[in-house]
Parts: sequence; structure tokens; C-alpha cells
Amino acid sequence: MAGEHTRTALVVRGGWEGHVPVAATDLFVPFLEKNGYEVRTADSPEPYADPAFMSEVDLVVQCYTMGAIEPAQLTGLRAAIEAGTGMAGWHGGIADSFRNSSDYLHLIGGQFACHPGKHPDDETAGTQEHNFVPYTVNMLPEAAGHPITEGIGDFDLVTEQYWVLTDDYIDVLATTTQKVRPWDPWHREVTSPAIWTRSWGAGKIFVATPGHSLDVLRNDSVRTIIERGLLWASR
Repeated sequence: MAGEHTRTALVVRGGWEGHVPVAATDLFVPFLEKNGYEVRTADSPEPYADPAFMSEVDLVVQCYTMGAIEPAQLTGLRAAIEAGTGMAGWHGGIADSFRNSSDYLHLIGGQFACHPGKHPDDETAGTQEHNFVPYTVNMLPEAAGHPITEGIGDFDLVTEQYWVLTDDYIDVLATTTQKVRPWDPWHREVTSPAIWTRSWGAGKIFVATPGHSLDVLRNDSVRTIIERGLLWASR
């Protein structure tokens, strides 16, 4: 029931400040509280290494771009998810975290590779804006009846378009296709997952690649998908 804390969400936020991890996660804290979560925050993955604490966490919301994770922290995170703790996140906060750990990449099922930008000679070269390109998030047929994406059609964004490396043990709900521009070194279009889920033991993982900035997170489709993804992934 709204207003009654019956579950616990751990929000781990930090890493590269360009993704404004505190402000970004603060967009979703009221939503979690409204849905009955007691929300705790941490500025590092250190809580993952506390098995007693993690056993009480129903949902991990991670917004921690790059950075590093220690072996005990990763072991704790994996164990918690295998036991039923859910994990959810967006953009680099989950798909470009902890590049030092191949086991973390294995857990998430997809890793940021690049976000191809505008023409190299564009006047925005050297700025974040250089990477903001128009693209479409294409919903797959599987998304039509999924609780995360039901009723949401294809939508357009102007922001970083993530090219991700994935395995086939993910359930893809939406994709985005990187076009071939005259200056690109690749020779055919590349389609990457933009929204996916992953089952891991008794736990569930949700990832959305849009979410570079607050304006993207406030997009109606993006915000709805993330909010639903948080609830879907939770124990």
C-alpha cells in the first residue's frame, strides 16, 4: 500500500559525475517511496559486500558509471541477486559500470561499447553535445504484452545512442539501430538492445540504455519504462 514501507530499495549512485547520479536517482526515489519502499542510498558499491544487509534488500537501483568494484562487493551482489534481490538501472549507471570486472559484465549481460556522435568536423566536437544524435527506440513484438513496455510504441530521442555488446541470454524488449554514415568505419547497420531483462538465479535484472541526462529521464516513455522496470525487477 502506498505510504507503508514494506520493502527495501538500495540506491547505489556515484562514479562519473557527467551522468548526475544523485539528481538522476532522486527522480525515482519518490516513486519508490510511494510504492512502499524504504529507500537507502550509498555512494559506493561497499554495501554489496554486507551479506546480512543485502539479504534484506528487495531492489538494487544502480547509477554508478565506470568506477571499480572489489571482489567481495561483486560476490555479495551476485549472491543477493541469485537469492532473489532485483537489480535495475539505466544508461552508463548499469551498462558501463565496473569495467575492471568481467564477472560484472557477465551478470548484466550487456556492456556499453560506444555512442557514435556527429560528424568529426561538427562544431560541437569535444563536447557532450557532440554525442547527441536523433534515433528511434524500436519496440519488439515481445514488448507489446510485457508489464514493462505494454502500451508503449516506438519513440524518438536526441541523446547518446548506445552501441552495446551483449550475449543471447537476455530478453530484449526494444532495440535501436546505428546507421552507417559516410564517415563511419563500419559498413552495415548495427542493431543493439535498448531495453532488456535478464533472469539470474531467483533474481531479475532490468536495463534501459537511454538515460544520459535528466531531460531524457523525464521523457514520458523513458520514465514510464524505468518506473515499471524498477517494480518488475524487485523481489
